Amino acid sequence: MALARGYAATDASKPLQPFTFERREPREDDVVISIKYSGICHSDIHQARNEWGNSMFPMVPGHEIAGIVTAVGDKVTKFKVGDRVGVGCFVDSCTTCASRDLDLEHYMPGLVVTYNGMEADGKTPAQGGYSDHIVVKEGYVLSIPEHLPFEATAPLLCAGITLYSPLRKWGAGPGKKVAILGMGGLGHMGVKLGHAMGADVTVLSQSLSKKEDGLKLGADHYYATSDAETFKTLAGTFDLILCTVSAEIDWNAYLGLLKVDGTLVLLGVPEKPVPVHAFSLIPGRRSIAGSMIGSIKETQEMLDFCGEHNIVSEIELIRMDQVNEAYERVIKSDVRYRFVIDMATL
Repeated sequence: MALARGYAATDASKPLQPFTFERREPREDDVVISIKYSGICHSDIHQARNEWGNSMFPMVPGHEIAGIVTAVGDKVTKFKVGDRVGVGCFVDSCTTCASRDLDLEHYMPGLVVTYNGMEADGKTPAQGGYSDHIVVKEGYVLSIPEHLPFEATAPLLCAGITLYSPLRKWGAGPGKKVAILGMGGLGHMGVKLGHAMGADVTVLSQSLSKKEDGLKLGADHYYATSDAETFKTLAGTFDLILCTVSAEIDWNAYLGLLKVDGTLVLLGVPEKPVPVHAFSLIPGRRSIAGSMIGSIKETQEMLDFCGEHNIVSEIELIRMDQVNEAYERVIKSDVRYRFVIDMATL
């Protein structure tokens, strides 16, 4: 076992603090990664504070990991020492399940999450990217294009794939009108990716305070949802709406913005159930759907796409000891648009 240093939540009510723990010894199919940058996802905060009710402590969060390979097992063929790699939201999955599907593995039983769970042995706590290194099975390590800025690529491992997957699934591209609801850490990636795919992209945000940013990042249109006229102007407009917010909103109002056969896809998770009226769906044959990250195959596809189009996240780089302050700022939406921890400051 190798000692690792990181920052952990030891209790839901306490700030993150320095933490030393053991990483498992590498196996023949493992890759050892020196973590250089780790993005902060809002789900890190939810789990560190047990807001989803399933937290295991002590917990080292972090599933937007960019690092350098420092060692590989004897049977590893895809990576070598010195490679630039990433690790996302899961680090293993069931390889023998009857329902196994490499295109949908993140929805299948047996998923081993990067942190706040148990490793494949069912005994060792899985700890995440707010740490100096990690050991990951070869098949769950991703190649990062050489020319992309390393620190700004880290958030692609969650924020990027979370938007890329539904954009691809629901056919975003030329001739399609796509709305991104929320201009935050997730939403700004939806703008960049949707624009690169050729879709007509509209941002729906509570105010126009980020309009200049939205248009610069690739949005064709930008509307304030606090203005009631927005819902009259845009009625029946969109093929696809991606909802990146977790706040309670009137889904019925947003369903009214869809064309016939349009889909509202939920990416954010509201704290309470949201009522939907049948007549918001039936007359337009509209749908509500959900989407969660992407498979390893799709995540690599996303990284390659971002490499081709020079897409990375807009970030604010912070020191490790600023993580608790960063959590508070995320809650206040006071970041443009993703915090990334420089692990050299650990």
